[in-house]
Amino acid sequence: MTRFALSQRFANGVQCVSDTTMIEARALTPSLWRIRIGEGATLPADESWAVPAERRHAGTTVTIGESPQGLILRSAASHLHIATATGAITIEDTEGRLILADAQDAPVLPGRTGFVLAKRLSPDTRLFGLGDKPGRLDLRQRSFAQWTTDSYAFEAGQDPLYKDIPFFIGYERGRSFGVLLDNSWRKFFDFGVSDPELIRFGALGGPIDYYVMTGPTPAEVVSAYGWLTGLPPLPPKWALGYHHSRYSYQTRKEVRKLARRAREKRVPSDVIWLDLHVLNERRAFTIDETAFPKFRSLVEELHAEKFRIVMIADLHIAHVPDGTYQPYATGLAQDAFVHTEHGTLYIDEVWPGPCVFPDFTMTTARVWWGDQVIGSVTETGVDGIWNDMNEPAVFNTLGTFRPEVRHRIATEGFAPRVAPHAEIHNIYGMLNAKATREGLLRMAPDRRPFVMMRASYAGGQRYGVTWTGDNVATWEHLRLSTAMLLNLGLSGFAFAGVNLGGFVGNSNPDLLTRWLQVGMFNPIADNHSDLGTAAQEPWVDGKAHLHIRRAAIETRYRLLPYLYTLAEDASRTGLPLMRPLFLEFPEAAGGFALDRQAPTQFMVGGALMVAPPPYGEMPGAFDVLLPPGGWYDFWTGARIGTDRIARITGNSGTTKELDADPRQQCHVIRREPEAGRIAVFARAGAILPSHDVIQSTAETPSGPLRLAIYADTHCSGTLYDDDGETHAFRDGQFLRLLFSAHFAEDDSFTVTISRQEGKYAPWWSEIEVTIHGLETFGTLAVKPGGKIKAGFDADARSLRFTLPATPEGVTISGTGRRQKSAPPED
Repeated sequence: MTRFALSQRFANGVQCVSDTTMIEARALTPSLWRIRIGEGATLPADESWAVPAERRHAGTTVTIGESPQGLILRSAASHLHIATATGAITIEDTEGRLILADAQDAPVLPGRTGFVLAKRLSPDTRLFGLGDKPGRLDLRQRSFAQWTTDSYAFEAGQDPLYKDIPFFIGYERGRSFGVLLDNSWRKFFDFGVSDPELIRFGALGGPIDYYVMTGPTPAEVVSAYGWLTGLPPLPPKWALGYHHSRYSYQTRKEVRKLARRAREKRVPSDVIWLDLHVLNERRAFTIDETAFPKFRSLVEELHAEKFRIVMIADLHIAHVPDGTYQPYATGLAQDAFVHTEHGTLYIDEVWPGPCVFPDFTMTTARVWWGDQVIGSVTETGVDGIWNDMNEPAVFNTLGTFRPEVRHRIATEGFAPRVAPHAEIHNIYGMLNAKATREGLLRMAPDRRPFVMMRASYAGGQRYGVTWTGDNVATWEHLRLSTAMLLNLGLSGFAFAGVNLGGFVGNSNPDLLTRWLQVGMFNPIADNHSDLGTAAQEPWVDGKAHLHIRRAAIETRYRLLPYLYTLAEDASRTGLPLMRPLFLEFPEAAGGFALDRQAPTQFMVGGALMVAPPPYGEMPGAFDVLLPPGGWYDFWTGARIGTDRIARITGNSGTTKELDADPRQQCHVIRREPEAGRIAVFARAGAILPSHDVIQSTAETPSGPLRLAIYADTHCSGTLYDDDGETHAFRDGQFLRLLFSAHFAEDDSFTVTISRQEGKYAPWWSEIEVTIHGLETFGTLAVKPGGKIKAGFDADARSLRFTLPATPEGVTISGTGRRQKSAPPED
């Protein structure tokens, strides 16, 4: 058996070498390890499309020791062992508890082509991530291919799909780890399918370069992944509004009618998307002047009505050698397109007919593409760019580029060389979005770009937002959308959406209504449907459905202060807006992943839980799982009472109670589906900011800033705001307020609104505070200021008062008994 010897020490790690293999292990942070493995005495090139150089080269000091089995690298949070007899790697926490370990007596196994990594899989470990895989949230006992693929009308369990995000999270009994395999070639992940005791993953070629995040909480793993691959930039505020989209709004008249009806029907809206029919002969960076005459004036009219416009820019460039199509002529002159192995232009069929394709692995080609974006946006005045078909999708039997395509890597951080498409395929769409974003930033450095991409790779969240692709108008796809968005959020894409109502086929009225109710709690709320399908605008199915749909959209707009605060938090921490239950409650029920029992429930930040009926096509009462702690009905403000302990359903429908520890006990309540709204709950201890309904984010709210306090012993909340458009927040033009409340055993309470951080002036002059969950009320005073008037509703158990806003902050003190429990529901 080959032995490994220590060949080099570093402040943050080591290199070990045998006759056939070199291993390098380095601690980038106390809880994040990078492992590279190479043949002979060489390592893979230190290059990455996913991880910026400053992160790859980060380090934390480790101590290096020896044991009878080999080397031990100790960081402040975890230990990495390398067995000198085999090279097998084991990672433990500082107390010796296993985090991740090689399952074989080798650090790597040969594949038929490429390589395989095998890690131990304990019976209770659940697995999440890999982007938007269509199926249940938990990926255990499933296997996956990673190859970005145009997947029109995809089905549950279909794989691969549009993205390659080779990052997964392991979760067991409240402890978590994360693994990123940074390799752009076609990959596979086998989570206990071929062997129930193994995680097997690998690639058909390319480097063995992977990262292990040791947590221990799932939130720490997600934040570590964001730190490693890049945080999602704060989008413009209008991106959080409601979006109208269709393939396609085909004429100027149709778009004007859409905008007019949205405002007449009082449906809050911010964005109109323009698909292929806006283009001349479906050619990127053109306008069909027959269908859309005076296009710039149309955009200006829509801007005046407070709409933003996002326009499609597919990456294929029509092959028009007569010089009449400027993008082709300039791209050819700058040698910006991909070639075959013979050095000839690669030409294939897409929407405009024969097309050529930018070689985004070259900086010069990305700059050229950005120039086309700049010219198009400058000419049209649109507000955002939509990069569709960027898997890349091609109309041939393969559905993508043919294998003979070659890419010329010529970009900072990479050695210049020619690479086969097999290496570049999975990163091609991400580089398309990168080029688009860079162009928009060159054009307007002070404005936040908006880029939507369909295909992407790990780290793609740095360049734009995404959606789950061409879904289907069925109840099943509504259910799939939640798990897909949750796993995307765990995989770095905090800002993601689905085609609300379904893209393929006709959505029936009840399905569309329910989907819009759920979708208003998605990070991106975009209603998009296919060519030839029935219209899906909120008003198409009559007054009754319009009333319900409009109310759902209005709720989203009321909650914009909270949603925008979550968006800013995501841009700093990587934590998604839409979260699985286990992310917020990792210790619940002894570390049970609550989402396995409640697959359609999800959290919006830490304060709200959404619980739609799990099967819309099967009417009837359903159970809602309540995680540990108190809960309030979001719609009424009433505290929830239940004495039903949650149970987990197992094989053949058997059930057993979840963990009995009272501090981590979960409960359930029974709910009947309501057509008018879905069940939403506020977490006891939350302080939730909101404002009155507005018709777009460009409108200044009337009335006060509203704070809802859901009484518990300790309560907290945050509000962030800025101009919503520019990067001025980097220079202090923002505001942040911290809210807290404490309810004591002697029936006294205090509410504190902090001194304002940042220089941005708030739009509100008053703050209205509502405390939910007070059984009695006595007195109320504010410091500075003195006594203030308040209204107490004994039946609703709520107290409401209003006070002037001040940047200096205030403290409100009062007396009143907090409601500690509520009678169990029938």
